[in-house]
Amino acid sequence: MGKRIEAVDPLLLTARDAAWRIADGVMTSSDYVASCLDRIAEEEERVQAWEFIDRDKAMRQAENCDRRRRLGLPLPPLHGVPVAIKDIIDVEGMPTGNGTALDGGRNAQEDATVVRRLRDAGAVILGKTVTSEFAYYQPGKTHNPHDPSRTPGGSSSGSAAAVASAMVPLAIGTQTNGSVIRPASFCGVVGYKPSFGAIPRTGILRLAPSLDQVGIFARSIEDAALVECLMGPDDVDPDITQNPGPLSATAASESPVTPDLAFARTPFWDRADGETQLAFGELQEALGSQLEAIELPEIFARGAGWLEAIMAAEMARNLGHYVDRAPDQVSDRFRQLIEDGRAMKAVDYQGARDMRQVLRDALKLVFQRFDAIVTLSAPGEAPQSLDTTGDPIFCSLWTFCGLPAISLPLLTGPNGMPVGVQLVGAAGQDARLLRTARWLARTLSEEGEP
Repeated sequence: MGKRIEAVDPLLLTARDAAWRIADGVMTSSDYVASCLDRIAEEEERVQAWEFIDRDKAMRQAENCDRRRRLGLPLPPLHGVPVAIKDIIDVEGMPTGNGTALDGGRNAQEDATVVRRLRDAGAVILGKTVTSEFAYYQPGKTHNPHDPSRTPGGSSSGSAAAVASAMVPLAIGTQTNGSVIRPASFCGVVGYKPSFGAIPRTGILRLAPSLDQVGIFARSIEDAALVECLMGPDDVDPDITQNPGPLSATAASESPVTPDLAFARTPFWDRADGETQLAFGELQEALGSQLEAIELPEIFARGAGWLEAIMAAEMARNLGHYVDRAPDQVSDRFRQLIEDGRAMKAVDYQGARDMRQVLRDALKLVFQRFDAIVTLSAPGEAPQSLDTTGDPIFCSLWTFCGLPAISLPLLTGPNGMPVGVQLVGAAGQDARLLRTARWLARTLSEEGEP
């Protein structure tokens, strides 16, 4: 007799499980994509995660996936699995609005590198998800799926909300400060930002190339590891120098030894709310000797300021033309950013860039002793406001240093909202980070069992 396959709601499947079921003939990509589209129809009015969807095109992609399986052709790792794309990333034939009316009506003529690689991996491109204005701070229309009165975070707001509300199992976002880790925390999903230099940004809105990174939202750590299909040089993006290695195999493996974790309060710990600090304290107690508190040198307190300096200068260079063209059609905060960037002295900008390597070198000593740094993903629950995307301060330092980071939905705030725990790894050691994250999630799950 063949193996027995349990019937499950397709909307609850992880991407890996869905790909396996499609490849094994347990379900079709057409049925799975249709289920996701139906879910979007049910939830979109409440969540407003999407900027553009072409249902017919999505179904044609799914039908092509089913046809490929029937022909017995080799099936790639994401065969038939729908994926959402943040609306600063080009998808051929779809608009790229960049969160501004100034780019309304602009249709991409070709796929960004990451989209082309997703297609090569068998993914069905479902549509474009909402971003904040120019992937900066001015919020888009998206609501938090857990409480529509609260922000989903940003700038990858629609991508995080789409995964959290079971509209799609995977979504691509970007992070220049905290735009993957923070919304993952607020929406209660896994958010993973690989090491700087791992994924090409070709075909993606250029904000601050010294900081811009591609990330992913998923339902599990193993699903997040599927982003490995996007990694590697494309002969266009000059910053792609990291090769984090085989993520999926390592993320699913057992740690050869019990990981040693460092708890870094960071110089910004006082910006976390009291309830979140207490919840993190309970996590510390659960881990006991496996989590050792460390103090970072005082110079790390300046990391967020150096990141902001680089952002301002490089975004002024790359996006200042929007302000010149239509100053009354951009937000006050974005206009001020461009002014600040244009006023910055070259010596201050270059000095901020130089300090990134100084901090990375100092952290090498930490990672010689510890498998990962553990801290918060955000100061607390998602703020009860749609006029903010929240505070990225617990992401800024790690983004500045270009380190891989992952947010796990391990804590719950006083109002029942999710709060993420962030793990940070050494540059280029993404596989080790994901394996450590899996160990942490399983260990805390076992601690919570009766």
